[in-house]
Amino acid sequence: MAKKPLIGVTFDAEEPGGYAKFPWYALRENYCSSIADAGGIPFPLIHDLSLVDAYLSLIDGLVVTGGDNDVDPALYGVSTQHPTVKVKPKRTKFEIAVIQEALKKNIPVLGICGGHQLINVVLGGTLIQHIPEEVSANLKHEQPNSRAEPWHDVSIIKDTFLYKIIKTENLSVNSGHHQAIKDVGRGVIVNALAPDGVIEGIEVPDYRFCLGLQWHPEFIVAPQDEIVFKAFIDAARE
Repeated sequence: MAKKPLIGVTFDAEEPGGYAKFPWYALRENYCSSIADAGGIPFPLIHDLSLVDAYLSLIDGLVVTGGDNDVDPALYGVSTQHPTVKVKPKRTKFEIAVIQEALKKNIPVLGICGGHQLINVVLGGTLIQHIPEEVSANLKHEQPNSRAEPWHDVSIIKDTFLYKIIKTENLSVNSGHHQAIKDVGRGVIVNALAPDGVIEGIEVPDYRFCLGLQWHPEFIVAPQDEIVFKAFIDAARE
């Protein structure tokens, strides 16, 4: 039987209210079930910087999730912050540290939505703070229908790692973001674009597996989403 790799998964974090009267972590079930269905063991990571080295000695792969927060613009050299930007400094600081260490160890990394954006920032890239104000003739990237349904198409760029995995030039995806990658970071290659030119996917060939997707493949709205998770888990087994 093939080894089941241990996959670190980052949490979102919330202040008291709603689920609990005290601070609490949040992680949608489908992040974990998508990893498990692809053959991995999901292992959620609390935001404790003192545990980063221990985590990286245990995990075989890392999934950096999306969530209800944005990257602080100061982290990519911008002094002004758009009113829609919501930051969670503790979460972001932890995720930056765990991404950096995973890349140093060449552990496979999959970034989803905000995780995709953060990989780019870690590698020196920048972000569009609010798509409606920076992208002309933009699509509505925060879809009104269920995230479990597709919303718009993306064009997959041929000769990229992503294209080799999913073997299609066009894919219907879901969408739930108001920010996007602006300038790509060191060694980052764009592998997918929305019809309005918004970057929907990146990869970093310098690493064994470093892939970022702006959409949410954990909802498996297309068969190719499942293929991405299987390719990630296969890389984590190596």
